[in-house]
Parts: sequence; C-alpha cells; structure tokens
Amino acid sequence: MRVLVCVLLSCFATLAQASDEALQRFTQLNSDPVLREQAYAAGQERIRFCGNCHGENGNSKRPYIPNLAEQNPVYLFNAFEMFASGERQDFIMSKLAPNLTLEDRVNVAIYFGQQKLLAHTEPVDATLRQQGEVTFKTICTGCHGVNAEGREITPRLAGQPAEYLRKALTRFRDQDPSRAGSVMMSIAADFSDEQIAGLAEYLQQLQP
Repeated sequence: MRVLVCVLLSCFATLAQASDEALQRFTQLNSDPVLREQAYAAGQERIRFCGNCHGENGNSKRPYIPNLAEQNPVYLFNAFEMFASGERQDFIMSKLAPNLTLEDRVNVAIYFGQQKLLAHTEPVDATLRQQGEVTFKTICTGCHGVNAEGREITPRLAGQPAEYLRKALTRFRDQDPSRAGSVMMSIAADFSDEQIAGLAEYLQQLQP
C-alpha cells in the first residue's frame, strides 16, 4: 500500500490548528504500519458519502468539485475541522463535516491522500496555459510549491478541475463571505478573469 510517511512526518509541526488528540493519532499511525492500514480501511468505509461527489478514489465526478486524491492529509484534516466549526462554509460540507468524528477525519484524510490522481486529457488553450504558468510562478509558488504540489497546510492544486479552480479563485477575488479569513482573499483581489482562467488551465494540466 502506498504510504505518505514523508508527508506525515513533515506535517507534524503544522498541526497546531488541529487538536492534541489528532496530533497523537497521526503520530501513532505513522509509527505503526498495522494501525495505518487499519485507518486506511476505516477511511475507505467512511467515504461512502464523500464518493458520491469526490469519487471513491478521490477523483471528482463533477468538474466543479475538487479532487481529493493525493491531497495533503493534514490539509484535508484541517479543512474538515474548518467546515465542522463553521469557519469555512459550503452547502454540502458544512452539513457533513460535523457528523465526522475526529477519528473519521484522520482516517478519511489518510485514505484520500493515498489515492492516485488521474491526469486530465481535455484540450488545452496554449495561450491561456502559458499566461497561467507565468502568474503561478510569479505569485503562488511560495505557498503551493513550485509544481503546485502543496505544502503541509496548503492544498495541492496540480490536477484540480479547471472549473473548480475558476470558481474557487473567483470567490476569493470577489470576497465571498464563505471564504472570510483566508489569506487568498487578498492575494486574489486583483486577479482579472483572464488571469483566473489562465491559472485554471495551467493547474489542471500540471502533473508533478
């Protein structure tokens, strides 16, 4: 089974946003392959509802919904926490997240983090893609990584559906209250529609 040991090790220092209990659980799973396998299996069982939108293997079934495959486990865990607390708002996730126990959130994060992200094969607008690459490399690599692979508490953007990316960036740019408090509000504030389209085109095709 593919194990994200290195990712989990590098993420421990950033778990201040999560509870001490979650930190202990991630540490325990990282040190015990048997328990980690059990967590993966438990996560697979718990993602039945998640699979309706995000796909059983973490590859979204709809272009406006994000892929969870190969997403950073600690980022996913923290996202569940924010939806559960109301810090982030979404029509579906705000209802589902509070029903996940802390153990569920850890297990689901581990499960999706170990799935394989499938490559997009849609036609590419070469001009937009090039513009998006320039924008990304100028503004975004500090938080999201040189290849948009993400970091401990910032999401992997590489391989996300272009429609989802356009929607998310537009919401940040337009100061959507459901994203209040995100650093992306100020970063995206001056993005034009063309810049957003370019970023979406570039990131969808990017495969680190």
